[in-house]
Amino acid sequence: MPDNRRSRAVTQGFQRAPNRALLRAVGFGDGDFDKPIVGVANTHSTITPCNMGIGALAVRAEAALREAGAMPQVFGVITISDGIAMGTEGMKYSLVSREVIADSIETVCNGQSMDGLLALGGCDKNMPGAMIAIARVNIPAVFVYGGTIKPGQYQDRDLTIVSVFEAVGQYSAQTLDEQELCEIERRACPGVGSCGGMYTANTMAAIFETMGMSLPYSSTMAAEDAEKADSAAESAEVLVQAITRHILPRDILTRRAFENAIAVLMALGGSTNAVLHLPAIAHAAGVPLTLDDFEAIGRRVPVLCDLKPSGHYVATDLHRAGGIPQVMKLLLAHGLLHGDALTVTGRTIAEALKDVPEEPRADQDVIRPWSKPLYPRGHLAVLKGNLAEEGAVAKTSGVKIPKITGPARVFDSEEACTEAILARRIRPGDVVVIRYEGPKGGPGMREMLSPTAALVGQGLGDSVGLITDGRFSGGTYGMVVGHVAPEAAVGGAIALVQEGDSITLDAERRLLQLNISDEELARRRAAWRPPAPRYARGVLAKYAKQVSSASTGAVTD
Repeated sequence: MPDNRRSRAVTQGFQRAPNRALLRAVGFGDGDFDKPIVGVANTHSTITPCNMGIGALAVRAEAALREAGAMPQVFGVITISDGIAMGTEGMKYSLVSREVIADSIETVCNGQSMDGLLALGGCDKNMPGAMIAIARVNIPAVFVYGGTIKPGQYQDRDLTIVSVFEAVGQYSAQTLDEQELCEIERRACPGVGSCGGMYTANTMAAIFETMGMSLPYSSTMAAEDAEKADSAAESAEVLVQAITRHILPRDILTRRAFENAIAVLMALGGSTNAVLHLPAIAHAAGVPLTLDDFEAIGRRVPVLCDLKPSGHYVATDLHRAGGIPQVMKLLLAHGLLHGDALTVTGRTIAEALKDVPEEPRADQDVIRPWSKPLYPRGHLAVLKGNLAEEGAVAKTSGVKIPKITGPARVFDSEEACTEAILARRIRPGDVVVIRYEGPKGGPGMREMLSPTAALVGQGLGDSVGLITDGRFSGGTYGMVVGHVAPEAAVGGAIALVQEGDSITLDAERRLLQLNISDEELARRRAAWRPPAPRYARGVLAKYAKQVSSASTGAVTD
């Protein structure tokens, strides 16, 4: 080696000496410095059952990474519980936490020069938050889902957390007594894992598996079953192989992968929150994705799975019926999935599904055969009109009459609306409007499970419409429209609705219309003044200043 090259190598070695010394203190030995360093983003907490089992999975993954020849470095990631925060001021922090999680994982991975990332998540926002970070940092990565909760049982029926919210509505309608309400509350969540229906956590897990960022079958495993820990270990092994082969997230998170994700979302009858999270992940990956893409794919893809909240079964039932690979193979066999899309294993989707049958087993009815879908087209509809010029999202599964024209019942917060519903002041034929709950206006775009579940519990789910610039829990169903954009806080037409105005909500025509003249709408707009921000300091104030429209994923970068 020439003297100048030898001198430079020696200098660089001396510069790295402090780094090596610090790494020795956390367990590195002489033979470890040439191994890939893998960050393990660990969202374990006892805040929520969704993440309570993740610590054990992180330990198993850490051991598997070492055995596969990598050096794992575990770091903590926050989470909050949507279910526990639901209906409170704390729910405003839910969507905000997605950005905090993404920023924190990006910061650690880039700040510590990680060679790979294994992210573990279980609750609604640490999952898309982790995937946004994965797309940003673009180092070899795999996502490990913490697993679904097993259903509770009461009077021979499966319970989920949504059962409790609906029971509150039934209690207020005096169709359920206090003892039964308490029994449902005690039994609904029997252990560790994410909410059991095809709600947001299970929806996003299924999407990540579809996109190839998680291992096959992993998204429907129960958190408490041994196969979940085995899958975490296998995920670690696959990640080390991906590092060796230099398979990057943006090689996987392509336009074709996002189209596959939307197709499976529709086939599952999944959460409306996916329409918020997928555009945000696509933004981080540099992939164009709009609300119109959901509408176009939804027109081609039937709903094939009979899953809660509007259906009968839970995620563990779907797992026994063949899981996400069976749903994917149905779509692939009928030309609705891109089989050439890459997965983190290095195989294509078509290769991964090679041994999966093209039709589901006849001894189950969780996954319907192609010839007998639950609904002939996707359950998510993008509505537009003078009330939602940028678009709004409706979930039509379980809705008997997907259209209504009625008088507006206007509320400027979720609390005011919930109080009116529980006081029995909402009548069949009304169209409830909840505004100033959008990304900027809330801020934080709260989920509206409390009012929607109360309506269902009172038997009004098919006769009352509800529109909001907020969003809905994955457990919501009924004649509801969320993500209305532009939102009220920026002067969207939802801010101009007056009590008693006629509103048309028509999912069949994809229409959300305020039935007043253009002249009257213009007069109201000219007179409107933005309200003062609800928060002047702290994370909510920063978020409100930065966040984009719900129609673009409510992103902050």
